[in-house]
Amino acid sequence: MAQKLSVDGMSCGGCEASVEEAVGELDGVESVEADNEANTVDIEGDVDTDAAVDAIEDAGYTVQA
Repeated sequence: MAQKLSVDGMSCGGCEASVEEAVGELDGVESVEADNEANTVDIEGDVDTDAAVDAIEDAGYTVQA
């Protein structure tokens, strides 16, 4: 299952890497790609949305509903 989340606070490649690492540690993630220019994170796999949001917010970014 693919998910696209809108994320505020990413401003560089390091931000993308931080979000990708945080989400990538979740069970069920097949791939994750953050794009700071589009302010999005694309997640492939069987991942609980709430867990992904928590991981991104724990990394210091804000997920928009």
